[in-house]
Amino acid sequence: MTSLRLTVKTNESDPLPEIDMSTHLGLLDLKNPILTASGCAAAGRELDQFFDITTLGGIVTKSVMQNPRSGRPTPRMAETPSGMLNSIGLQGPGIDSFIEKDLAWLSERGATTVVSIAGGSVEEFARVAGKLRLAEGVSGIEVNISCPNVESRGEVFACDPVAAAEVITAVRRNTAPNIPVLAKLSPDVTDIVAVAQAVVAAGADGLSMINTTLGMVINTETMRPALAGITGGLSGPAIRPMAVRCVWQVHQAMPEVPILGMGGIRTGLDALEFILAGASAVSVGTTIFHDPTAPARIRDELTRAIAERGFETLIDAIGYAHREPDVELAPTGPAFVEFEQALDDDQADVDL
Repeated sequence: MTSLRLTVKTNESDPLPEIDMSTHLGLLDLKNPILTASGCAAAGRELDQFFDITTLGGIVTKSVMQNPRSGRPTPRMAETPSGMLNSIGLQGPGIDSFIEKDLAWLSERGATTVVSIAGGSVEEFARVAGKLRLAEGVSGIEVNISCPNVESRGEVFACDPVAAAEVITAVRRNTAPNIPVLAKLSPDVTDIVAVAQAVVAAGADGLSMINTTLGMVINTETMRPALAGITGGLSGPAIRPMAVRCVWQVHQAMPEVPILGMGGIRTGLDALEFILAGASAVSVGTTIFHDPTAPARIRDELTRAIAERGFETLIDAIGYAHREPDVELAPTGPAFVEFEQALDDDQADVDL
């Protein structure tokens, strides 16, 4: 018998379904699974003009280093089909100014704040983490290990399991035990599961994945690279299938490790893909550039999508795509109850 699957569509003007959308990333409890992605919303001040950022699961700040950085020369961004390239160069105010201004503002607003940190050496990562240990308002730390290691001829930390683990060990040692540490993984590796296993063994409480993938655009008019930095990080819908694959592989290998999924999320259904693949929460990034309300919209769209598929809680949907193929979707939600009743009524009419 062919199983029936129902998606009961709701009108966007209807009240949101009352289901439990809370989730957690290790010790970090979130009211809902939607966070901003690092680098796309700075510290959230600009977004707060469009919607209340405290209604999100959390804000992931732009990566901050020990000292102020001016970043790379312009042009720094280039549009591509279904995405964009950026070569910002980790421009930022440095950790002291960040704590004094941005973190203080986020704390005053009452936002759940995950601070993204970066460094050119293991020691710099450790120093930045140590500064945050004494700061108010830090809910979690995302470790951007997709940085060049200046002590290893510029090799990216995230591409070497040993180097990545050294960074996480140093950050974990300098971070309060009640603050979760998330390692942000790069897709530009042969075996992302091996890197994930290395950083978790080193003390990471969870994983953020994926970071941008390296790309390049050449301007056919000037016949030169479009970016001053030559190459840049590709983000946007173009990388979503890659990101979902990475989340799937890591969740399959390490189902107990919480994942913050990201990469090309534009809609609630995009977010649902990541949840079904094994992400406990998602970050919304590139789409903010043309729709600053996207995180709030995606939060509501995901809530409806979860309810329409019969789930009573978000947590029930995490990793659901990994179930055995012959296991049918359990009709536990109110939408399925109504559908089953409708089927019974239709069958009664036929029997008559």
